[in-house]
Amino acid sequence: MRTDPSSAAGTRLKKIALSGVRVFDGRRLSGQRTVVIDGAVIGTDPAGAEVIDAKGAVLLPGLIDAHIHLDGPGNLEQLRSFGVTTALDMATWQPHLVEQLRNQAGTTDIRSAMIPVLGDVDADAVPGVAPDLVREAIVRSPGEADGAVGWRVARGADYIKLMIGSSGPGGAGGQDQPTADALVVAAHAHGKKVIAHALTADAYRMAVHAGVDVLAHVPLDQVLTPADVQLIVAGGQVCVPTLTMMQGVAALGESSVFETATRNVAALYRAGVPIVAGTDANALPGVPVHLDHGQCLHDELELLVGAGLSTTDALRAATDLSARSFGLTDRGSVRPGLRADLLLIDGDPTAGIRATRTIRRVWCAGAGDEPGWG
Repeated sequence: MRTDPSSAAGTRLKKIALSGVRVFDGRRLSGQRTVVIDGAVIGTDPAGAEVIDAKGAVLLPGLIDAHIHLDGPGNLEQLRSFGVTTALDMATWQPHLVEQLRNQAGTTDIRSAMIPVLGDVDADAVPGVAPDLVREAIVRSPGEADGAVGWRVARGADYIKLMIGSSGPGGAGGQDQPTADALVVAAHAHGKKVIAHALTADAYRMAVHAGVDVLAHVPLDQVLTPADVQLIVAGGQVCVPTLTMMQGVAALGESSVFETATRNVAALYRAGVPIVAGTDANALPGVPVHLDHGQCLHDELELLVGAGLSTTDALRAATDLSARSFGLTDRGSVRPGLRADLLLIDGDPTAGIRATRTIRRVWCAGAGDEPGWG
């Protein structure tokens, strides 16, 4: 059900003027100024607004988690309470849940790939998923690509998520190169970006060769060579490394994978590959590491800084850079006319990234109240 973004819980949104606030606009931190929240958008005229003294506070664009997996209705409040105003679901086996959580006034905005695109897999081997739904996910040849993409687009997919390599659900193999190539062509013909799940250097090479838009995760098996990195630079891909998940995998006993992942993020960042913040937050059956929605994005920002990103670039990874990478042109910065997705915090996150945790208030399309944390 669509809801009117200018209202929440049946009441008209207030016009608010935040006075004396410092603003991270997606690029830099300003001096003190006044920011107007006019209904669902950022306005310019403070006349008639309720004035809130925000002196000493910092205003950020609402945070974007570019890699989650929805698992229940509680996800929205979990995300919102930690300042995540947009969450990009990277495939779910519960299409009805996506519809339930979309377009809910006053809370996190959800985008989704709907069900993923799998390679050959035993439909009975995916934990917690009906075999008939798994069979809908399987694409075995280039000739099936256009139909598979069209099926997802017709059901509301905002982008296409495909598996490359042999680490899919139930140990599923990903697509071969010709099928991956065909899926990308079909998705782009529908105007949809393609996100590739890739956990090895070989999978990265396949994904870049296919022309995907976003690389989800980073290789865990080996450090990327300079030639690999330059291939990604030339291909124009964005990387969502999900270091929080990589750290969780390392804690299960594969300690070397986190060091490898961190080195790969550092190499990509130094070369100029855009790094976007995503966590892989989930509570899915069969997944060995479960991460709490919302909170883990703040962990991700710290891990990105630990991998070599500046605090400013870590913030951009969860705000304007993320928005631009996924074509979300109405958010990601603090500018008049954009959605009033905003996060008011204490402290300067450009001086210390942990300041993002000191949340005073969150607004989702202009609807705000006190968070349940901090």
